[in-house]
Amino acid sequence: MDHHKPVLLREVLDYLNPRDGQSYLDLTAGYGGHAGAVLSRVGKQAHVVLVDQDMAAINTLEQLFSGHKNVTIMQQDFKSASEALLSQSEQFDLILADLGVSSLHLDNKERGFSLKRDGPLDMRMDQRSKLTAYQVVNEYSANKLAKVLKDYGELPSAMYLSNQIVMHRPFNSTLELADFIAKKNRTKKWRKVHPATLVFQAIRIEVNNELDQLESSLPLWFDLLKEDGKLAVISFHSLEDRIVKKFVQKVSANKYEATGINLTKKVVGPARDELVYNPRSRSAKLRVVAKIKTQKEGAINADSG
Repeated sequence: MDHHKPVLLREVLDYLNPRDGQSYLDLTAGYGGHAGAVLSRVGKQAHVVLVDQDMAAINTLEQLFSGHKNVTIMQQDFKSASEALLSQSEQFDLILADLGVSSLHLDNKERGFSLKRDGPLDMRMDQRSKLTAYQVVNEYSANKLAKVLKDYGELPSAMYLSNQIVMHRPFNSTLELADFIAKKNRTKKWRKVHPATLVFQAIRIEVNNELDQLESSLPLWFDLLKEDGKLAVISFHSLEDRIVKKFVQKVSANKYEATGINLTKKVVGPARDELVYNPRSRSAKLRVVAKIKTQKEGAINADSG
């Protein structure tokens, strides 16, 4: 697993500043890149929970942290895990959510995420889920598919592409679909970004219900923070970042009623050296918010008296 590179690791550690004994919740632990670095700082006595919905990631996490009795590993999507932890009255000093698709997923053609490697139209983060990319591509109506491409890919040609897909389906593999989109691409010139990139992004978001999950999970994550705790979220496209930015502004905007402090006034991206050794980090965006320590009711009454 040495080819897995956690994005913005240096920046995450700088902002979270993990200290010995602090509790840590990683809601998208993946293959343990961020978790391993944080655990090395909080120590083996700290309460740590690692969450992922992918079985391959869970197997790797169990191997990596088998000797850590303080580590709990949960195979759930981050919203379900958050609800379960809240029902147990859990709270944490540090919380991280890295919303990106793992390089190991992208490189595994059988998972169906890659534009470059031929595989089945799958794209499920949790392979126990029923909806697949094959169903979205081959069974959605033209209007429903166009809405997915417009809402989640922000594609101006969504209706055109949807009609073309419906007219020429079925599609059975990732390369078959990617090559077809490239041929139907209305802007013929393309160099760095494949014409099907946003189509694949839109389908993946639909399959995994990513944006709805994120929007409904952010308040849960904030509730899971202890006072003075920090929540860090790494997003990878404007749709995700917009949701995260809006939430951070909501909890930190009003000076007198704010419950959070925005620690990243400007979104944080990768440094130049990271772009060299980890090109896939180029679209990563980090935002961090801290939970304000509230005054106790007695102290407030004393101040007002």
